[in-house]
Amino acid sequence: MQTVLVTGANKGIGHEVARQLAAKGFHVFVGARNPKAGRKAAEEIANKYGKATFLEIDVADNDSVATAAREFSNIEDHLDVLVNNAGIIVDGDDAILEISDELFRNTLETNTLGALRITRAFESLLRKSKAPRVINVSSGGGQLTGGADGWAPAYCISKTALNGVTVQLAAVLPNFAVNSVCPGWVRTDMGGENATRSVEQGADTIVWLASEASQDLTGKFMRDRKEIPW
Repeated sequence: MQTVLVTGANKGIGHEVARQLAAKGFHVFVGARNPKAGRKAAEEIANKYGKATFLEIDVADNDSVATAAREFSNIEDHLDVLVNNAGIIVDGDDAILEISDELFRNTLETNTLGALRITRAFESLLRKSKAPRVINVSSGGGQLTGGADGWAPAYCISKTALNGVTVQLAAVLPNFAVNSVCPGWVRTDMGGENATRSVEQGADTIVWLASEASQDLTGKFMRDRKEIPW
């Protein structure tokens, strides 16, 4: 059975990705820092769609990530797909010249370093897969080509940096497929009710990269299953 870890999988796009991959026969690890919400999400997926296991993990905390990797290895001996989905927008992330150092650091800690931290911790388990894949959930707001419009600058910069992490990982992990994804503006707690896309649409390219895309596709920024500039 193929295995996948989805961080931030208790709600939104992460939950939808976990649900769809469980339905495709993956053993899904529902990563979340909130144990109550994470267990509930894992139980819902397991009851309706397939095999799901809750894994407590705070991507901004090294000790939490190390513990999660140990707990994972007690259950499964390999990881096929890592979806670095966990991300935050901090209240007050409104203007680049006014945001505090602390707000900026907290955003980068989760959105950029978090993905690198998880990938580093689970690298040895990914290497045991025949076709290891890492998918970083980014944002069109992180594009240097037309991405900046003043909205949530710390968040957007963290996603620009995440795209940089993606290409660096692709360079040093030649047997891996490592890509980042813009899911679009999705109706989630973060995206809001006025967003133009459903969670199903937001999850589509991520699920495709996890299950169907060529293993040769790596180091790219993707939207709607096509490469876009970043």
